[in-house]
Amino acid sequence: MEITQIHRKIYEIRTQKIMLDFDLAELYEVETRILNQAVKRNIDLFPPDFMFQLSSDEYDLMSSQFVMTSNHKRPKSSPPFAFTEHGVTMLSNVLRSKKARMTSIAIVRAFIALKENILSNNKIVEQVKSLEQKYDKQFDDIFEVINYLLKKDSLEKQTKDRNKIGYKVVEK
Repeated sequence: MEITQIHRKIYEIRTQKIMLDFDLAELYEVETRILNQAVKRNIDLFPPDFMFQLSSDEYDLMSSQFVMTSNHKRPKSSPPFAFTEHGVTMLSNVLRSKKARMTSIAIVRAFIALKENILSNNKIVEQVKSLEQKYDKQFDDIFEVINYLLKKDSLEKQTKDRNKIGYKVVEK
C-alpha cells in the first residue's frame, strides 16, 4: 500500500490529524458499517482522544472544502467517525485480520512520515526566520548609512548654495 495513497486520506480537524471511517474501511477492504460495528462492540478501546464523531457542520465543511466524499459513501444524517493515529492502531486489534494488521502498519508509517515532514518544515521555517532577523538587521544598518549619506550630501549642497556672511576677501 502506498503511503501517498494514505496521505490523501489524512485530514486535520479540531487541530488533530485524523482519518474518516469510510476511508479506513476502504483501506481495510471492509464495509464501513462492519468497521463501525466492530468499533461499537469494543468501544472501551476507543476513548475520545482515539476516536470521535464529526458534527454535521464539520462534515459539511470538510465535504465542501475537499473533493473527498460523495453522498453514496455516507448518508448526511450520520456524520462519520474520525480516528486519530492511536485510534487507527486500535482498529487492527478490533478487526483481527492479517489485512487489518498490515494496513494499520502502513497507516502508522504514513502518520510518522507526515510528522517527520512537519518537523522538517518547522526547522526550515525557524532557519528562514533566523536568516531574516540577521539580514534585516544588516539591511537596517545599510539603510541607515545610505540615509546618513543622502542627508550629508544634501547638507553640503545647501552650504555651497548659501551666501557666506562676514568679511569677504577680494582677490586682486
